[in-house]
Amino acid sequence: MRNVIQSRTTGAFLAPSFEDGQPEWVMLLCEAAIVEDLETCAQLIEDHTEPFHRPQVVDLDDLYKKQEPFCGN
Repeated sequence: MRNVIQSRTTGAFLAPSFEDGQPEWVMLLCEAAIVEDLETCAQLIEDHTEPFHRPQVVDLDDLYKKQEPFCGN
């Protein structure tokens, strides 16, 4: 699974920094590191978010499966 943690309040992503591995909030999805397992996601959320962030785990592999089919006319 390829996961990212997103704040439903700000839209920012919580991800380990590419520089030192410390979690940080980034605004662009392309800057967010992928978190491979749900246990790590849960630990990052517990240790580095506040209730106002309203964090959610987004499974990038499952993202399009939940959308309605596109019907172009």
